[in-house]
This record gives sequence, structure tokens and C-alpha cells, in this order.
Amino acid sequence: MLLMAFDSTQQAIRAEMLLDYAEIENDICPTPKEVTAGCALSLQFPREDYERVKEIVAEEKIEIRGIYFKKDNEYVTMEA
Repeated sequence: MLLMAFDSTQQAIRAEMLLDYAEIENDICPTPKEVTAGCALSLQFPREDYERVKEIVAEEKIEIRGIYFKKDNEYVTMEA
């Protein structure tokens, strides 16, 4: 699973709605303390949907802090 972090709750909820509409599995979750973000909510989604999620973020102008994956108990940025 990948993690998308946000600077605002509004953007997190908007992204959740858009991913649901695109039928992309996603779960809203607390932002891990290891990830610096302005919002306490993040979205998890399957790695195989990464390219489609990037397209939706760009097309819909969703403001994100970044997309992360977990490696050795640490979150690494995939995309900002």
C-alpha cells in the first residue's frame, strides 16, 4: 500500500471522494508521525493504482504533501 499525505483535511476528503468515484480502493487513516504533513489524515491505496492516482491528482488539482511507501519501517517519498 502507498500513503498519500495532505496539507489540509479538505484536500484529503476530496481525494477520498475522487478515488472512490474512480473505483480505486482507498482507506483514510491517521497520518503517521514519521510523515510531516499539515493534515492529520492520509489516504492509503494499492501500489498498482499509483499511475492512475497521479493522473487524478494532476487532473483535479488536488494539493498533496507527497506519496510515500514504507521501506524498513521508514516512509520514503515517491512523488511530491
